[in-house]
Amino acid sequence: MREHAMARGSVTFGVELRRRRESAGMSLRALSDAVNFSYGHLSKVERGEKNASVDLAQRCDHELSAGGALRALVRTKAPGKPPISGGPAEGGVPWTAPCHSAGETYGLLAADQAVQAVHVMPGQPDSQSVQLTWCMTSAPVGSAEVARALGHFRRLYAECRSLGQTLGPLAVREILTSSIDSLRGIAGSARPADRAAALRLAARFAEYAGWMAQEAGDENGALGWNGRAAALADAADDTDFVAYTLIRRAEMALYREDAHAVVALARRADAQARGVRVRGLAAQREAQGHALMGDDAACLNALGRAADLMAEERAGGTAGAVTAAAGDPVPGSAHLAGPADFVSGWCMHDLGRPADAVDVLTGGLEAIPAEAGRARARYGARLMLALAESGELAEACAMTEAVTSSVVLLDSATIRADLRRLSHALNRWPRHSDARQASRHIAAALHTGAYVRGHAPSPLN
Repeated sequence: MREHAMARGSVTFGVELRRRRESAGMSLRALSDAVNFSYGHLSKVERGEKNASVDLAQRCDHELSAGGALRALVRTKAPGKPPISGGPAEGGVPWTAPCHSAGETYGLLAADQAVQAVHVMPGQPDSQSVQLTWCMTSAPVGSAEVARALGHFRRLYAECRSLGQTLGPLAVREILTSSIDSLRGIAGSARPADRAAALRLAARFAEYAGWMAQEAGDENGALGWNGRAAALADAADDTDFVAYTLIRRAEMALYREDAHAVVALARRADAQARGVRVRGLAAQREAQGHALMGDDAACLNALGRAADLMAEERAGGTAGAVTAAAGDPVPGSAHLAGPADFVSGWCMHDLGRPADAVDVLTGGLEAIPAEAGRARARYGARLMLALAESGELAEACAMTEAVTSSVVLLDSATIRADLRRLSHALNRWPRHSDARQASRHIAAALHTGAYVRGHAPSPLN
């Protein structure tokens, strides 16, 4: 019988899983349904006949509210590999498993197959503080070759962003993950002067993979990719992008309606960032958190700070598609013509001021390029919601088919979240013929994605 790695004493994963499941009054069948693993597989895990994967441990930990205790019992070192080391070292390429709990060490695997380590530092519940160790075994590649390769990957990144505006998240997933692996390989073979550039670009691919996971309604996957992006950026000493990953985590908290987490994460990003762009984005996210709390004054104050910071960025000439120094894609939306208006309109709606939201958002939709289907649908859904809640039913319903028709193709959990809210709003007018027709279109759109694939929706979905 194979035993699981032990966190303390002689407690194994299977024994602890059974204890917690029975304490929660949950049958093995119910847990199987909840975590989407087969009954037979879970039964063998509990009996110690099969080892639990990290993914299974995370799902069981969540379903049984174990607070990371189950995850800590899973073996992270592959059999036959050397022990995971700690402390500073040079070279190599970081690669992390999803990071959720402080004080845990995760196994990493570099392009050269050397075992790596990332340790989540105590006192950092959002898992952004990491310690990386690695080694490089391959001969260094020349700077000219690295520069040419990174040029290709920057163009590929732009193509992935464009493709993600047209098709669902799964359409770009394999391209993103294979690109990250390739960039890790380049970094592992590059000279120190070139390594950071490869890691910075890999971090951007990982962040976008996290956004695609979020759009697919996979919150655990989104958090995992966010942790990977932060670790890669940290290894490249890209402080601003590490701070930006906090802003992305704050966006996930926003869709969970955890306003306090949104504000706390945004403020941490502001404190860590050096550049005005990321600080401006952090202020925008903080404003959304205050709006969710209903704090009008704090929201407007944050929006004002964001506007000042973005104006400072424009004055400095760094508001384009890439930074002047490194050629790296800048953080934030590349397709919203007026992201500040989108955020302001969002805030006005969440502050209970839908008419003001309509005033801010009206006109912005047409400024978004036609090929940016995801951005147009997100913007349109938020505008429709503001229109409906401000009593402008005819105008809201007139947009319904255009927005909902793209949801099937885009498979967007964030758009569906707004459509669900819109559906609730329209239900207040059951005798309004346009509202009934719009509700039918929305119902069809909400039946796509995770529901069609048979997966239980996450809080984002």
